[in-house]
Amino acid sequence: MTLAALNTILVVIPALNEAATIGDVVRSLQTIGLSQIRVVDNGSDDRTVDIARQAGAEVLVEPTRGYGQACWRGLQGVDPEIEWILFCDADGSDDLSQLPQFLAQRDNYDFILGNRRGTAAGRAQLTAVQNFGNGLASALIAWGWGYRYHDLGPLRLIRRPALEQIQMGDRGFGWTVEMQAARWNWGCGSVSCPSTIDPVREASPKFPARSPAASKRG
Repeated sequence: MTLAALNTILVVIPALNEAATIGDVVRSLQTIGLSQIRVVDNGSDDRTVDIARQAGAEVLVEPTRGYGQACWRGLQGVDPEIEWILFCDADGSDDLSQLPQFLAQRDNYDFILGNRRGTAAGRAQLTAVQNFGNGLASALIAWGWGYRYHDLGPLRLIRRPALEQIQMGDRGFGWTVEMQAARWNWGCGSVSCPSTIDPVREASPKFPARSPAASKRG
């Protein structure tokens, strides 16, 4: 993939007290060739902002708490040349080495999702609450929209016009659920790519749950 193509991808990373990991996350993205990286700080009281800036990310500050609120803030004032939005976590739990597999799907789909339940390693790293929340929310989406997802994880790549059509409204823990459900109203083609959770780092519950059925992050 050419540098020009990679420069059309904006990475949005909501962050809350992730000083221990945010630098590594930014550098991992840069190693892949991604340079348009926005970290949205959601009220950290550690050195998340300083470390993200030192690593080379653009840092925005969103004082109103909420996972969806932070993601929404990261989508404001996006440069016209940006064609894709990549969302990932700041805690280092996403296995970013698998991003080339994501990016290779861009010619065929508008919406590319990480599926942590697609591999044995990914399933083993999810907690019981995460597995339950993912299963319940996926079943509700299947019941309401007729399509069954396998995961509601944070790692996702979506074409910018498709995201703008969805007109995301949730500012809390329902952000990912809304995106996956609403995309059917607009006919966005999607695919799930098997992904894993970095076994060295467990996801830390700093944001409210992204599944309405879970009390921890899913």
